[in-house]
Amino acid sequence: MTNTISAELYRLSEKLYQYFLSKTSRERSERAILWIALVSFIIHLVLIGLVNFNFITLSEPNNLLKNPIAAIYTPFSFILVYEVYLLVYYLPKSTSIYISKQYEIITLIIIRRLFKDLSVLSLSTDWFKIKNDLQFTYDLVTSILLFCLIYLFHIQRTKIYRAVESEANPSASISKFINAKKWIATALVPILFICAVYAFLHWSIGIFQPIDVQPLSFKNINNIFFEQFFNILIIADVILLLVSFFHTDEFHKVIRNSGFIISTILLRISFSVEGIINNLLIVTAIVFGLLVLMIYNKFEKHLAAQESKEGHLSE
Repeated sequence: MTNTISAELYRLSEKLYQYFLSKTSRERSERAILWIALVSFIIHLVLIGLVNFNFITLSEPNNLLKNPIAAIYTPFSFILVYEVYLLVYYLPKSTSIYISKQYEIITLIIIRRLFKDLSVLSLSTDWFKIKNDLQFTYDLVTSILLFCLIYLFHIQRTKIYRAVESEANPSASISKFINAKKWIATALVPILFICAVYAFLHWSIGIFQPIDVQPLSFKNINNIFFEQFFNILIIADVILLLVSFFHTDEFHKVIRNSGFIISTILLRISFSVEGIINNLLIVTAIVFGLLVLMIYNKFEKHLAAQESKEGHLSE
């Protein structure tokens, strides 16, 4: 009876996983998001035109409806949602790719913020005294720095020192761990979709409402959805860490997984602050994750050398 229930649950999880996170689903989602991004960009441009030519009258137009450059913000938001989907897509496949996707998403959030701030720049000799212009400068420098850090992270995560078990014939513990990651990833898709729709509706309402009656604070419009998203990620990461103990108790792997959770928490905290502190927290989170991965690779290299030495001695 227990075996039958387990088999049914496994078939159900595989069916849901294939529906939400198969290669076909990813390609279909990518096409849909690209079309939505293109249409949303055109709609945003039309709205800006209608506001500027007084076909639509607003008591105090939102910054996103004043300058055509700001229209880039909308399609970029949908592209970011697709990046969130890719993060979930890679979760069962590779922990390091999953973490690198988090870093890519936070970098794209800063790039999107640059597009928004470009539309309200004050070009004057008082550049370093104007808050918006200062934030734009911080974001420019931070985006380049994060690009470099993600490149270094990519180099580190592609280093393999010890033989990896074949996915075609994994051990029982690895199979259970992979299935657990599939369950978590499958559950994340509808949760994140609901959060994205909820945030988008509030965003749309907020554009046409004065700031003092908006249901959400639009001073931090860049944080909408992503604050909740990183809260969910922290919960998912902690569950993964606990499940991983059933698979391995190797010290360096536990530290790596714990370090990645700390990195995610620092990214989440960055949404609660503004200015240069926000940028410093983001950079610190990614530097911390990179250092953890670098030290983890040192451990793997050392263990691989030990195993090779012991193999030669036994011959």
